[in-house]
Amino acid sequence: MATNENLPPNVIKQLAKELKNLDESPPEGIKVVVNDDDFSTIFADIEGPAGTPYENGVFRMKLLLSHDFPHSPPKGFFLTKIFHPNIATNGEICVNTLKKDWNPSLGLRHVLIVVRCLLIEPFPESALNEQAGKMLLENYDEYARHAR
Repeated sequence: MATNENLPPNVIKQLAKELKNLDESPPEGIKVVVNDDDFSTIFADIEGPAGTPYENGVFRMKLLLSHDFPHSPPKGFFLTKIFHPNIATNGEICVNTLKKDWNPSLGLRHVLIVVRCLLIEPFPESALNEQAGKMLLENYDEYARHAR
């Protein structure tokens, strides 16, 4: 289990500020759950966006921050089971913001908003869950039914 000792003091200070800001003015449909003893694992509850198959659901995810955060992106995982092209069956999230498009200045708020937007607009072309990606492209109604 990682602790705040694994993160440099300047990163802890920046994260504390960012997490306080997320707590005081959370992005729409996202509630961050903070463990003050371990900033390297951040949990968030994401409400399923209206008009999507995920509507009325609440999906718990976690972001794992490595010791060289923010120079390397956090790893994102859904802990709640979810049927989605860009989310592997083990919960791993595939989104460019957490991979090749990562920029140390983006911050956690941006990452969380991008992940919620992924529930609105999946990218079946870069599917981690090929069954969900194929179904989304070939039969949206069946995909939506399965996702619900």
